[in-house]
Amino acid sequence: MKKARAAAAAAATLALVGALALAGCAGDGAKAGAGDGAKAGDAPQSQPAESVQLQVFAANSLTKAMAEAQALYTEQHPGVTFADTQYEASGTLNEMLGAGQYADVLITASAGTMDAAVEKGYVDEGTRQTLFLNDLVVVTKQGGPLVGKDITLADIAAGAYTLAVGDEAVPAGNYACQALSTVGGYLEPDGKTGAEATGKGGQFSATLQPLVTLGAKVGDVCKYAETGDVDIAMVYTSDVYRMGGVEIVSVVPGDTHKKIQYPGAVCADSEHAEAAAAFLEWCLTDGDCAKIWQKWGFELA
Repeated sequence: MKKARAAAAAAATLALVGALALAGCAGDGAKAGAGDGAKAGDAPQSQPAESVQLQVFAANSLTKAMAEAQALYTEQHPGVTFADTQYEASGTLNEMLGAGQYADVLITASAGTMDAAVEKGYVDEGTRQTLFLNDLVVVTKQGGPLVGKDITLADIAAGAYTLAVGDEAVPAGNYACQALSTVGGYLEPDGKTGAEATGKGGQFSATLQPLVTLGAKVGDVCKYAETGDVDIAMVYTSDVYRMGGVEIVSVVPGDTHKKIQYPGAVCADSEHAEAAAAFLEWCLTDGDCAKIWQKWGFELA
């Protein structure tokens, strides 16, 4: 009898141990299954966006507006910052790209300079779009003796005033020469005038030539008028906003020169082409950004 009870007790003990082992395995399996299920069911954890720094080459007239727009973009897109943006005459920007300098985005102040960038392979033509529009105006020193006068192209061509315009690398200077060609103040080699002219490769009339001062940047041109070095200057409306110190005395008729537009494109060698294209698209579509362009005298295209 004792042997039977001992055998039964041993069997019960073995059964209990086995049950506990099975329960432990089942528990571990349940835990593992629960863990696996959580991983499978959870939404993928979003990885932080890779930080990107964009290098922008932009026309000189965009200096203040672009800096403000970039600050807003970084605020809205913390993963994107901007290197020291290069502001130069549009022709100079192309020369910089041609010399091997790196940029992700190019924004020029004329269709012609962007055409040249496309032709030379500096930008991806498929990303090109017109961003802004501008007007050409005649300005004089703020509070100066010419304020309030309506100065016409004919007055300028007649030699009534000393004048500052941009040189051939400055689109504002090209537009000014195109406009002056309609009244004989600028002569192109092929005789074309107005919107048909390039504003390059010609010369000012004998009357106007001694009265003209050329500037390497449209901002310099504006400064010549502000300081009184010249009576008047031909610049963009946006330059009046960003430079100050001058007043508009007349708006140059739009049909005397090519349409003033600012094309932008992603540079062909950009290492961040997707981020660069997104920035250009934002420049055109973001409502808060639109207020910045308007504040500085630009119209969205």
